[in-house]
Amino acid sequence: MKYLVVGLGNIGAEYAETRHNIGFKVLDALAEASSTSFMSARYGDVATIRHRGHIVTLLKPSTYMNLSGKAVRYWLQELKIEKQNLLVVVDDIALPFGELRMRTKGSDGGHNGLKNIAELLQTTDYARLRFGIGGDFSRGHQVDYVLGEWTAEERANMPPRLKVFGDAILSFVSIGLERTMNNFNKK
Repeated sequence: MKYLVVGLGNIGAEYAETRHNIGFKVLDALAEASSTSFMSARYGDVATIRHRGHIVTLLKPSTYMNLSGKAVRYWLQELKIEKQNLLVVVDDIALPFGELRMRTKGSDGGHNGLKNIAELLQTTDYARLRFGIGGDFSRGHQVDYVLGEWTAEERANMPPRLKVFGDAILSFVSIGLERTMNNFNKK
């Protein structure tokens, strides 16, 4: 069975360490733990891992966050992967730093990357793995916050959280969405 795991973020050095790029950071950590690396391809950087007999394609779109749907749609079609085998890793300001929340479907919650994916796939029925980035910003400064860099404390606490998220992705692939949600949504 084949899976597509998409980490949302923006390309370019100026975005590399921002909260909005946590999707890229999660996939980078999983690729490193799996001893694989990303290669540039159409609409993004792609890496492939094998896990318990499954082929998992990791995608970091190069279309910028607000146009992520173009890359997602292309790679689903190119690899002939069903939408139920799609998992999108995304930042979430409504969750405290490092909190994990996996969902089977849902609204975009104001996230432009998810909004574009839903538009181009014509559905909100795909799995999401949300990484809490907190919401410690004053009114009107949300963009500055999500495009801001991690604090020293957040960076120090990042490695164990990245491992948990990588484990959740591999669990999604091996035992399915429902059981993974039961096992990981409290971690």
